[in-house]
Amino acid sequence: MSQAAAKPRNIHVTPNATGFGAEITGLDLSRPLPPEVLAEVKQAWADHAVVWFPDQPLTHDELEAFTLQIGPFGHDPFIAPMEGRPHILELRREPDEKARNFGAGWHSDWSFQHEPPAATLLHSKVTPPVGGDTLYADCTRAYDALSDVMKKMLAGLTAIHSAALPYGTKGIFAQEKEQRTMKIIVSKEAEKTCPHPLIRTHPVTGRKALYVSPVYTVGIEGMTHEESAAILGFLYTHMTKDEFVYRHKWRENMLTMWDNRCTLHFADGGYDGHLRVMHRTTVAGDVPH
Repeated sequence: MSQAAAKPRNIHVTPNATGFGAEITGLDLSRPLPPEVLAEVKQAWADHAVVWFPDQPLTHDELEAFTLQIGPFGHDPFIAPMEGRPHILELRREPDEKARNFGAGWHSDWSFQHEPPAATLLHSKVTPPVGGDTLYADCTRAYDALSDVMKKMLAGLTAIHSAALPYGTKGIFAQEKEQRTMKIIVSKEAEKTCPHPLIRTHPVTGRKALYVSPVYTVGIEGMTHEESAAILGFLYTHMTKDEFVYRHKWRENMLTMWDNRCTLHFADGGYDGHLRVMHRTTVAGDVPH
């Protein structure tokens, strides 16, 4: 991540040792941020890709208002939003649920869209005493670590993205036997495909990142299934090495915001028997280049 950024004057930013992920304190997200403070938050987000704000007890209105300070709402398909809140998804798992925890698979949110969301914001309302971590993979450093020969080979490739695996009519959720609180919308629409560059250039930092995931990438344009599976399999293993992964531990009333353009994430389980409630919004992005 960029180390050249000017030191923030209005907020306190504490990055992880790798520079991937940072805690931001010294501000109140329940009120509109002054322009200079918002600019520092956005700079920290660009520098560190995943940022979190502890001790921010936000109402639905306040969560929506802060999201809109980052950018316009993204479009969230295949999951029913909260009643009367079309832009908030409630990620809720009851203590007695047996269904697999939502988000258990490495992915970048909605990468199968023509314009996938730039940001996802997740606010913790009820945090279980065990488990429930979110893992984030730094796809920028993962790209940087590749050999020049591999970078050159991947440079012109186009990855094909689709929501078929989770949300298609024969997908994971369609085959689910266990009841779940979240309302998942299985759809033929999920089986459409969308091409994006396998290597994506970040529109703010200009840095390159790998832009594929095992949940939403179904192949590489112009390659056989075996060929693309070999390349993608290597990349998935490479991107999720410990050295590129940050394990995020939640606390109640924590807001976390991550950059879907240069990260993958994975929702860990381990909290069976406990209630977990999170509220999620997304910020619209642009066409990957």
